[in-house]
Amino acid sequence: CFGTSEVLMAGADGDDSLYPIAVLIDELRNEDVQLRLNSIKKLSTIALALGVERTRTELLPFLTDTIYDEDEVLLALAEQLGNFTMLVGGPEYVHCLLPPLESLATVEETVVRDKAVESLRKISHEHSPVDLEVHFEPLVKRLASGDWFTSRTSACGLFSVCYPRVSSTVKAEIRQHFRNLCSDDTPMVRRAAASKLGEFAKVLELDYVKSDIISLFTALASDEQDSVRLLAVEACVSIATLLPQEDLETLVMPTLRQAAEDKSWRVRYMVADKFSELQKAVGPEITKNDLVPAFQNLLKDCEAEVRAAAANKVKEFCENLPEDSRETIIMTHILPCVKELVSDTNQHVKSALASVIMGLSTILGKDNTIEHLLPLFLAQLKDECPEVRLNIISNLDCVNEVIGIRQLSQSLLPAIVELAEDAKWRVRLAIIEYMPLLAGQLGVEFFDEKLNSLCMAWLVDHVYAIREAATCNLTKLVEKFGAEWAQNTIVPKVLGMANDPNYLHRMTTLFCINALSEACGQEITTKHMLPVVLKMSNDQVANVRFNVAKSLQKIGPVLDSNSLQTEVKPVLEKLAADQDIDVKYFAQEAISVLALA
Repeated sequence: CFGTSEVLMAGADGDDSLYPIAVLIDELRNEDVQLRLNSIKKLSTIALALGVERTRTELLPFLTDTIYDEDEVLLALAEQLGNFTMLVGGPEYVHCLLPPLESLATVEETVVRDKAVESLRKISHEHSPVDLEVHFEPLVKRLASGDWFTSRTSACGLFSVCYPRVSSTVKAEIRQHFRNLCSDDTPMVRRAAASKLGEFAKVLELDYVKSDIISLFTALASDEQDSVRLLAVEACVSIATLLPQEDLETLVMPTLRQAAEDKSWRVRYMVADKFSELQKAVGPEITKNDLVPAFQNLLKDCEAEVRAAAANKVKEFCENLPEDSRETIIMTHILPCVKELVSDTNQHVKSALASVIMGLSTILGKDNTIEHLLPLFLAQLKDECPEVRLNIISNLDCVNEVIGIRQLSQSLLPAIVELAEDAKWRVRLAIIEYMPLLAGQLGVEFFDEKLNSLCMAWLVDHVYAIREAATCNLTKLVEKFGAEWAQNTIVPKVLGMANDPNYLHRMTTLFCINALSEACGQEITTKHMLPVVLKMSNDQVANVRFNVAKSLQKIGPVLDSNSLQTEVKPVLEKLAADQDIDVKYFAQEAISVLALA
């Protein structure tokens, strides 16, 4: 039994600072999980109070012996121990942390094991080469040959951190242990080994990559479990970057081709998801000969998830093609597949394509964009799915750079209007956020003629989040088009809402004034906005009146001192005597902030 708390309690009379530590230690054994968790999170405080020697000889053995607890307590303990090196006496004694972390690395709960492995990896760098061989490497071996699969899965994450710093004899043993785990009877262990295969390959000598890793990679990529095979695909990227170009064709490509046509859609999905990285790893020649046809097949895959993952990579894949043959490959092999995806039956596929397709215009240039891509953009702008239309509109800047926005504007307008009036408020919110970008690209004339009325309509939307976003949108438009434009176009319409029968719309007027005052400047604020705010101080609704007080506080710094004293102060003093408590409060706060008292 851990007697430290009793010792500390006995000494607490003489030293008050020890008493809280004694309480924390007692809480480590408390029946209440939350108390134990709190104490674990303050473990460093306990260790500091005990000193390095007693932490090593008493606290750590106690923690090691009592590792049978709730998962959240064990998770906190695993995390704490990763930062304990200085609390046990520095790197010289860091090996003292291994026993409790070894126990944690074998528990049933995955997140606890993962956190213990993370802490072990962290402290492995603080071991000297001698300590690594004497203490750390035997721990890895014990975990790798443990009876329970939990310990063997944990071992997989530790090979790469100790391999570079041990002797050649120990290196051979580590490689053998890793080979054993790659062919373990338990799928969970093979999965863990496959997930660390690429990481382990990076620390191996090239000869062993060729002789050991490739055979393991081939075996794991043919595993009966698709969850193992898809992790082998991930390792393929690391392995391909390590090998000389001449070895890739014979050692990696047969396995990669097999994975791209795997019977499990999850494996094909992983190939599609990692395609850009694979492309960079294997280089331009293999890309032209092998990856282009593989990519075509993934774009035509029978599973929508695979097509969507491949569609997401279209722009990146095209960008990374060798320059001398890029345009030919895109026009001949990729564009026909893209044309089919534009009318795909699955909305996630169409949406994924819409988020990247505009980027092809900068790669293919003006003429190809107008002839081949423009019809596709226009089709997507009319798509029944709002996300597709939204993704096209949000990437307009790419096309604007190449062909100018006018080519799209006539089709763009109906799509924007539909999105602006979409039944889902989140779709309306998204199009509002793109409005300043659109305004900048379409120009002030087109905006005033076609889109201004939309921006004003959003100010009276029934959803508050839309009204709030519409207010921010006006500020951004004023910053883009200038104060004079605001005075002629926006301000009169905003101020007109001050007479609206709906008090929520009257409040929106105040919110807009708050947002616009700084962008519009002193003259417009004083001459046009201030009279309206002052008039609204007589509103029948208390919510409007206290928002008048808040607005006067907000626009006060923009006004000149004369207006503050002669116009703002009397109104705020009147509101400070209002019957409504909130109106009084905000009026008094405004008086104090503006220093009008």
